[in-house]
Amino acid sequence: MKEMTRTQITRRDFLLTTAAASGGLVVAITIPGVGAAAVQQSSADSPELGPWLSISPDDTILLRVPIPESGNGAMTFAAMAVVEELQCDWAKVRVENVSLNRDARENNVYAAIAGTTSTFAGRSTAPSTLQLLQQIGASTRERLKEAAARQWGVPAADVTVHEGVLTHAPSSRSLRYGEVAASAAAIPLASEPSIKNASEWTFLGKNDAGRLSDSGVVNGTAVYGIDVQLPGMLYGALMQSPVHGGKLKRYDFDAIRNMPGVIGIAVVDPSEPRKTLKAPIMSGESAPQSAVAVVAEHYWQARKALEALPVEWESGPGAQWKSTEQVNQSVLAELDREGEKVVKSAGDVAAALERAESIVEATYLTPFCDQAPLEPLNGTALVTSNRVEVWHSGSISAQSFIIAAEEAGVAFENTHLHQTLVGGNFGRRNFADDLRMVVAVAKKFPGRPVKLIWSREEMMRQGRYRWLTAGKLKAALGADGLPDALLARVCRSGYGIAGLDNIAYTNGLIPNVQIETRELPLHVMWGSYRAPGYNSYAFFVESFIDECASAAKVDPLEYRLRMLKGCKDPGWKKCLEEVAARTGWGKKLPRGQGQGIAISNWGNWASKDPQAGTTAAVVAHVDVARSGELRVLQLDIAFDCGRVINRDAVLAQMEGGMIFGLNMSVNEELNIQDGRIVEGNFDQYPMMRLADLPKINVHFGGLTGHARFSEVGEPPVGPVGPAVANAIFRATGKRVRSTPFRKHDLAWS
Repeated sequence: MKEMTRTQITRRDFLLTTAAASGGLVVAITIPGVGAAAVQQSSADSPELGPWLSISPDDTILLRVPIPESGNGAMTFAAMAVVEELQCDWAKVRVENVSLNRDARENNVYAAIAGTTSTFAGRSTAPSTLQLLQQIGASTRERLKEAAARQWGVPAADVTVHEGVLTHAPSSRSLRYGEVAASAAAIPLASEPSIKNASEWTFLGKNDAGRLSDSGVVNGTAVYGIDVQLPGMLYGALMQSPVHGGKLKRYDFDAIRNMPGVIGIAVVDPSEPRKTLKAPIMSGESAPQSAVAVVAEHYWQARKALEALPVEWESGPGAQWKSTEQVNQSVLAELDREGEKVVKSAGDVAAALERAESIVEATYLTPFCDQAPLEPLNGTALVTSNRVEVWHSGSISAQSFIIAAEEAGVAFENTHLHQTLVGGNFGRRNFADDLRMVVAVAKKFPGRPVKLIWSREEMMRQGRYRWLTAGKLKAALGADGLPDALLARVCRSGYGIAGLDNIAYTNGLIPNVQIETRELPLHVMWGSYRAPGYNSYAFFVESFIDECASAAKVDPLEYRLRMLKGCKDPGWKKCLEEVAARTGWGKKLPRGQGQGIAISNWGNWASKDPQAGTTAAVVAHVDVARSGELRVLQLDIAFDCGRVINRDAVLAQMEGGMIFGLNMSVNEELNIQDGRIVEGNFDQYPMMRLADLPKINVHFGGLTGHARFSEVGEPPVGPVGPAVANAIFRATGKRVRSTPFRKHDLAWS
């Protein structure tokens, strides 16, 4: 993933312009060196009033934010940050996505395409984003105060604000924001106001505001990509090469030409020249695949015609991989060879291993997994000779915008993206490869909007999966039983070592460390999957630490606490102690039951701050029947993201992340046969139902109060799997070193 630029904004650098529009206040900001923020009056062909924030005479606050909503409350967070400073009535706040077309036309007014402002549905609490949103609110508030003060002939310092009402207490006068918005638009300030420190917050971190999108979801007015309806719309059903990277050899349109509703066929050719307009935010994974689509008046007509279409494919080199077993054996064999790249080296691992009296070694494997969001991939596009308009539930708006323009072959100024709500993401909707296919089909039917929908089978077999990863870990234990050296060698079909190279253990606590990587090139497409890299490496490391504790004959909790002695991040120890205390760690359990513990950190590799990222510790309580049936009875988590802005949102993300991590570890695996992905629907790819879920407890006692507000959606995914695996060992004496756990024989006597 290409790193998104984060700009640190100072008040000196922050510029704000305002303009009257329809009797209200329009606010725009600029960052010097990025682009001027033009503020235009509304026009007949555009209902937009201003780039960032507008206040209507009825006090409605319309905030345009760069962060798409994917059910995680990202847009709500953005609104809360503005409200903290603006001090308006929360009930009057509305949000919508920024217009990237406007960004292109008005010299990067939002700076989203340049990457300065993140348009990713995740990581919304980045410091630069929070600072930007607060400043918008603060600067708007001070102009409103000044407008009221001038109307009353009093100093602005004597004007107070509360929930959208300006008050001059000495004269008992008050005005609503909407009543002075127009006059406030013309007021310049001598200097922009400072924004509050977290210790001064009265709304952020204090209110559980819910999600602004919730009411629409409940009453059915929320619009996801698949809900889009347009006059004259056609529908397309898509089929891509069953073997990733294969090519379309032939098809027979005449066989389906006269089927009900059929309009035509579109062929997507990956070799078709495509002009690159700008490097995408997520590079590589958005490349087109060889495909054919049937377009009809209705989706079911298109779907049935596609099923009847005679098609022949050239599988290409991917067909050499005949089975999952062949692929797994190949990746495991790579672990017997030295790494192609050494990503971390400290001390002398070889010497430490040579002199060690106690060696612990284990090999682990995690398979391809699908993100499996509930909303099928889809998109709608209207293409003409010099314009493309798209409706898309992508999770990175800038990525969707760039890909739409590139595939249509039109300039950004003529590209229009309507960002819808995202019906689940988990990394699958990051790349806009689905939107590329939509536009590729729609441009064959210019002048009419085309909605392209993936069948569940097409979506599952044409994924951007969690990559296949194997790891071999070898430790030399010292006289105290703790690791004196660690050699970790991993081989994967994708990229990334997040969660392995800079965790607390390998960042100074183990004196001799070497981490090596190898890659096994496979044809299977891969991409982001909730907590990429980390979701596998947390399983490897925390399972292995348990094996070291067992070899040293030390309680797994005590072993970790000993290892973490001297750790510069107090959150690790605090999280372990909190979750252990909450679960009664070490209590006597019936035969066949066990507790397991694991801890990991997501995000610490991105900063030199030892307290970076979010640390999460999980205790799993499992029951394994003598026959081997596994039941996870309870999961408890304690975490440290520094501080919390919206407790309810954090709670939801922690719970969702643990469920995701549990299903990933217990159930999920994609298989390969003759180069093709086998699983095509949920009857073959099991997912946990509500009745399967354990009791889940989220504990906030691990928070250290550190200055950061680190992300919380991905961290809980990592420690769940190893905690369950470690609990299985304590219940049965059996080690499970690969996922999914459902495939293991856990029977005991």
